[in-house]
Amino acid sequence: MMPRLVLALITSVVAMAVPAEAQQRPRLVVGIMIDGLDQQYIDLLRDRFGAGGFNRLMREGVVIANADYGTSLDATAATALIMTGASPATTSVTGAMSYDREAMRPVQAMLDPDAMGNFTNRTFSPKALSVSTLADEVRIAGGGVTRVFSIAPDPAQAVILAGHSANSALWLNDKTGNWATSTYYREPATTMTRRNRTMPLAVRLDTMQWTPLRSTDAYPGLPEHLTHYPFRYTFGRGNSDRYAMFAVSPLGNTEVTDVAGDLVSDLSLGSADGVDMINVAYTLRPYDYTKNDDNRYELIDSYLRLDRDLERLISGVEGRVGSGRTVFFLAAMPPSGLSRRDDERWGIPFGEFSTKKAKSLLNMYLMAIFGNGEWVSGFFDNQFYLNHKLIKERGADARTVRAEAASFLSRMSGVDRVYTLDEILSGSTDSHIDGLRRSLHPDTAGDLYVQVDAGWETVDDAVTAVPAQRVHYVKRYAPATAPVFILAPDVDARIIDTPVDARVIAPTVARLLRIRSPNAAALPGLIL
Repeated sequence: MMPRLVLALITSVVAMAVPAEAQQRPRLVVGIMIDGLDQQYIDLLRDRFGAGGFNRLMREGVVIANADYGTSLDATAATALIMTGASPATTSVTGAMSYDREAMRPVQAMLDPDAMGNFTNRTFSPKALSVSTLADEVRIAGGGVTRVFSIAPDPAQAVILAGHSANSALWLNDKTGNWATSTYYREPATTMTRRNRTMPLAVRLDTMQWTPLRSTDAYPGLPEHLTHYPFRYTFGRGNSDRYAMFAVSPLGNTEVTDVAGDLVSDLSLGSADGVDMINVAYTLRPYDYTKNDDNRYELIDSYLRLDRDLERLISGVEGRVGSGRTVFFLAAMPPSGLSRRDDERWGIPFGEFSTKKAKSLLNMYLMAIFGNGEWVSGFFDNQFYLNHKLIKERGADARTVRAEAASFLSRMSGVDRVYTLDEILSGSTDSHIDGLRRSLHPDTAGDLYVQVDAGWETVDDAVTAVPAQRVHYVKRYAPATAPVFILAPDVDARIIDTPVDARVIAPTVARLLRIRSPNAAALPGLIL
């Protein structure tokens, strides 16, 4: 009798334990990337936020206060780093654009001529991404049964958030306002098609406008002169940039939230065995279409609106899937360190660094040493590209040419430092050089990396002679760190103040989901 009683008790305990374990296993993971999120604004506006957005993440989640990206990256490269657990030097994605030596001009890094567009004539795919992503590992762990979707205003971000194996990646067509995807992904969401046909943005946008969400006293820290002139932005048909303006406004963030909610609802994500995934991208970058240089009014309003969208996204997902079955992770992007130049009336010292002029002078200098020819092919993203074909034809040593070029450029007005590709790839213990080495890929990196003095305006006119197409930006030194939030079942709230390598985020989330890390994630995940 006694052995039988013990066996019955054990069987009963096991039977009760299995369902409990099954309930604890996450059924849906929601990845959120926010370009331009600044912790200082979160602290400033915390009393103005609702309970279920940023405050919920800070109150109940793990807060990594300083996720270190190594160096400032654009949204595309930073998204790839978070989703792969690897630096741009490994992922091959160093930014939304990369320099094509053959064409001697920047090209979109994620373009793929072998793919076709759906609701767009632009063709994108993850072909340029050389490693697996967290989204890929979710699909692989589910044996192809689980589902993965991504939504972003920008196509490059949408593709990276989807990875190689997702069901679909959705982005906003900035020419038509349609939600678009690529034929690379085999299962386009019917939600996208229905939305484009029954409630097209082209029709809705005519009546949309962006004005302050709340009364002026809800916007702390504004100078008095801004409070007298509330902003108002419309997106009328006569404006050829209206879809691009909409996409980077807080109204674009709301549209992303709406589409994400529709996907979760229409496809019942998180309802089957295994782990489904949906990834979204938002922006909090200063609005480029403001009427004056001081855009704090618009920026604060963007934070207040996004907090409301986050609360709606989190509560909507949990309402369908359950709070004990959903993992949320939110990663901010480090600031770009680029801004508009301050008005001259403030007397801030500045100068102009013309890339076209620098290219011309550098070419003349190299001709004087190595002979006639076009020694400099172009300039892009702080990098000068030399003519490797000419270097080879003249029998010159590439290292010597780069060293001579660096020596000349370093003596130009407005240049703080110049690094050669050889220095960057040398594995130096210098923290800045190490950050550059992580952020550049040898196949697309320039021969010389130029760091312009703080406050100087770079006039990027090396590619185009059309004044309206010249790019102007001012260098501001900015940290390459940003906050990350993780909200997951059975994970206690805590704040991690010490700097954490941003490459640990993917393996940390993979640990929570009980799946393997992406194949290039060399760092172990945090134990939360």
